Parts: sequence; structure tokens; C-alpha cells
Amino acid sequence: MIMTTPLLALLGLALATPAADQPATEARPNIVLIVADDLGWADLTCYGSKFHRTPNLDRLAERGRRFTQAYAGAPVCSPTRAALLTGKHPARLHLTDWLPGRPTQPGQKLQVPPFLQHLPLEETTLAEALKSRGYTTAQVGKWHLGGPGFGPREQGFDVNIASDQTGTPLSYFAPFSRGTDVMPGLETAPSGEYLTDRLTAEAEKIIEANQARPFFLYMPHYAVHMPLEAKKELIDHYPAWDGTYHGRQENPVYAAMLESLDESVGRIMAKLEATGLTDKTIIVFTSDNGGLATFEGGNTPATSNAPLREGKGWLYEGGLRVPLIISRPGVVEPGVENNLVWSGDIFSTLTEWAGVAPSAATLDGTSLAGQLSKPVATSHEPRPLFWHYPHYANQGSRPGGAIREGDWKFVEDYQTGKRELFNVGSDVGENQNHIEDQPDIAQQLAQKLDDWRKAVGAQMPTLNPDYSPNAQLADGLVVLPARTVEVRGVMLRYEPLPHKQTLGYWVNANDWAGWEFDLKTPGTYEVEALVGCGDGNGGSLVEFTVDGHPFRLTVPVTGGFQKFVPQNLGTVTFDKPGRKTVEIHVIKKSNFAVMDVRQMRLIPQK
Repeated sequence: MIMTTPLLALLGLALATPAADQPATEARPNIVLIVADDLGWADLTCYGSKFHRTPNLDRLAERGRRFTQAYAGAPVCSPTRAALLTGKHPARLHLTDWLPGRPTQPGQKLQVPPFLQHLPLEETTLAEALKSRGYTTAQVGKWHLGGPGFGPREQGFDVNIASDQTGTPLSYFAPFSRGTDVMPGLETAPSGEYLTDRLTAEAEKIIEANQARPFFLYMPHYAVHMPLEAKKELIDHYPAWDGTYHGRQENPVYAAMLESLDESVGRIMAKLEATGLTDKTIIVFTSDNGGLATFEGGNTPATSNAPLREGKGWLYEGGLRVPLIISRPGVVEPGVENNLVWSGDIFSTLTEWAGVAPSAATLDGTSLAGQLSKPVATSHEPRPLFWHYPHYANQGSRPGGAIREGDWKFVEDYQTGKRELFNVGSDVGENQNHIEDQPDIAQQLAQKLDDWRKAVGAQMPTLNPDYSPNAQLADGLVVLPARTVEVRGVMLRYEPLPHKQTLGYWVNANDWAGWEFDLKTPGTYEVEALVGCGDGNGGSLVEFTVDGHPFRLTVPVTGGFQKFVPQNLGTVTFDKPGRKTVEIHVIKKSNFAVMDVRQMRLIPQK
């Protein structure tokens, strides 16, 4: 069992008389930093959701600054949390994946680099910086930045409620335990109590106890991370869902979890009002990465990030762009801010407002305090934002990097070397790849990204010596799913959303795709492709080449690009085992799009 020092004893210690050289309390605003887990950019009503209910967050946005182009430090949780608390890039910290991370697997061509399993103690966290100004510091919620010896108490927090090394709660309903493990500080929660509600009650206690002294309340919720579990009475607020995904927000369990999160924000705002602290308190609300938009356990996918592309785990907008609301009555001019910001800016902004002397250490974030105290500007001097994710994500993405500068965004796949260039100012869905028609811009951004990686000491993946792609199954079947395909060209891509899971967007006849696979048993195999094609788009001629053997198919109309019909292409005989390849090329493109391919199979013939 993980034990914690009693909350009231810690608060009593924290409320001891401040040092004589501390400035007046009025110069040190209270700070409440609320971080949702896996909340998508489009999930709040004030960000355009028509399905979710977030009246309290909408009210917070109305009285503060709502950012439309705020970005997480990474497409997954732990690296972004590290950036939030240190103001440094995850690549500089060498903490680039969720902890403990996904180990290298045989089907992965690249071996992920070793990365830190905790936030280093030598880093100055936001809690430590604020303690130097006499703040009481408390963490209530998820930590996920290291185990014993590297927890919140070792990183500057006086109080730790509910945090340990794990990234998911032991339970969303009390008792908050599993076996002999209990979430710290929640040992006596009433049976059946919902975790988001319990965390909020603990946060209210901290606010109540610190009315006479500046406090930093860090509240990283477990919600809306899986396992997706919510209060039934809130689930019933939403239309029933049969689990069939249509590419839109429609998950009632996720919506109910978000409603509880919104209620929590409302309770915090109400407690600040009741204690007379509203005008003395900064509230920041954000998320650690984009919303989970792929299958990953029960009740998933959680949400849709449309109009953004993809979601958690991906370097596209749906994985990186997050909600960000900053409120400070009397200081922050309310409005909607369109300029580019990222998670690391929060550290610099809050420490400036708290009067913390600038550190000699390298900070990658930029303070937003100056621009927030002025009316919303139409533009600022553009600065590049960078991402480095040298890992294979649970959601299907591969190691890669990205840079955004102005309206342009460049994305690089480390495995295949594929490069994409998007104008996200005019194409927020990242549908049109300009890599060929804007080569100068692409090269400039590629060079900046490479220079940045070297400057921060980014760790790069290496070739996996145990690589065994799409290995033959025990029953002899060879399955080549779209998620393992390697794409060559400009527009063709793997689309991971649950209603797709396909090789799609085949609108360029010069684009092609291929797989590698390891064959153990020679013999004759039937070649089958699972193909979809929408009305008016049939008739293209494509060639499937299996280990040098060509098979041609005139693409039939199947009733929709996601209505897949097996196509028997013929048989192929392999004389010996070993590494084999399959390629698909377009011989003649007849209409707008060629086809979608969900998978290929090689079926052994007796």
C-alpha cells in the first residue's frame, strides 16, 4: 500500500509563517492549473461540440482567453506533463513517451531509443519555482512522471492526493483500490463515490485551507482517460449508442465523464467565489494531448476530433492541438486568441505572474503574460513549434517529427522517410500535401526541424535487429493489414479511424504502397485483397505484385469506400521461405479516387 502524510498536517505545515523577505501576498496570485487527460480540441461546446455539455468551461472561456491554436508538447501524456511542469521540450528532457512506454516489438522496423522513466529531480518544476515565492503547493490527480523517489512530493509538492506512477486510476468508483494498493489520500472515500467528484472535494479543502496564503493547486484529472466509466445518471443524459462508429462525437460514456469534469471546474470556480478568491486566482485549463479517436479498449473510440485529422498518438492536428483557457480577472483581457502557443509556455507565463526570478536554465517555453494583458491581437511574430516522437504509438502511428511555423506544418515519418507539408491555416484537416508544389518551404522546415533536433539532443530511433514484419501465423495465414503498410507518394495514406482502418485517399495515380512479410512455409497461396470503392469511382486498373508475381484488378464499385469486398486475385507459389514483398501500383486511374484497401491475405492452399 502507498501511504501519504495526512492532508491537514501537511496543510498546517504549509501555512506556517512565510519568510520575512517574501513580498506582499497580493503580488502572488493563487494558481489553479487543471489538466484533462485525453480531452480533444473539439470536445468542449466553446470549441464547437454539438454533442457534449460543458457550461462551466464555456463560462470560464467567456471570462478569460480561449486559444484556438494551442498545442500539447507531445501526442501522448507523460511528455506533455513534463513540458507543462518544466517549460522544456520533451526531446530535451529525453522523456518522449508515456511511462513506461511501449517496448520495441518484432513487427516494428525501428528500435525506439532508451528514454527516461521519470522526470529528473534536478529539473526545476513549476511547484519548486512557486515554493521559492512562498506558495503552498498541492497536486490532486494523475502524476505519471515517475515512481517511488520521483513522485510529486520529491518534485516540490507539499501535498499529493491520488497520484502514483501509473497513468490510469485503480478505479473510477470508490473504493479507489486494487488488491492491496490504494490511491494515496483516498483511503476513506465513501463507497461508490466517483473519482472526479472525490478529487474535486479534496481540491476544495485545499482552497478552503489556504485563503490567507498564495497556493498552487495542480489538478491533473484522470478523466477523460480510459477505462471509460461514468455515472449512470449522466450517461442517461445522452442518446444511446450501439458502439457503431460513424466518425463523429457520439459516445455517451465519454460525454458523461466530460460532464463530470465540467462540473468539477464549476465547483472549483464556486469555491473560489465563496472564499473571495476569484479575483486573486489564475485558472488555466488544458489537455495533455488530443482525444482518443481509435479503438483501445471498452467503450472506445472516445471521441472524434473532426475537423482535425486523427487523434491521440499522432503528429497530425487531432493528436496535438488541445483546448487552452487562461483566466485571471482584471489582468487577462477576455477574448479568442488565434496565435500559436504550446504546453511549455504555461510554465513561463505562471512563473512570471508569480514574480519568480528568471532561471539561468534553458527554457523552451515563452511567457504569454504580456499578450494576455492586452486585447487580442490579430497576429504576433511567428515562431516555430517542434515535436519529436520517436515511438510507435498504441494508436497506430510511427516514429516521427513535426514543425509548425506560421500556417505551414511539416511532418516527417522516421521509418519510411515520407514527408508531408500542410497549410493548416487554410486546410485544418491536413488533407492536401504540398510536398511537391512547395519544395522550398518543405526544405526550409525540414532543415529547421533537423537543426532543432540536434540542438536539444533529441534521441533518434535505430534499425531493429529483430525486425520480422507481418510474420506468418501458426495456421499458415499471412495477413497484411493496412496499419502496417508503407506508403510512397504524396496523398495516399493509412486512415486509422475505426470506421476506416484503411489504405485510402488514393487520388494520385503515382502513389503506391507495399508490405514486407516473413514467410515460414513455402507452398501455394491464394491472394486476396479487401477492397472498397464508392459509386462513380470504379474502373481503375491496379496491379498487385506479390514477390515478383503480378496480378491485375479492375476495381469494382462496392457501394462505398468503407464497404469492403474480398477480391480473389489468383494464386502464387513460393519455393522457399524468407522475406517477401507485396506492392500495389496504379496502371490507370479512371476517376477521382482509385480504391481503399483494408487488408490483404495470403491463404495457404492444401
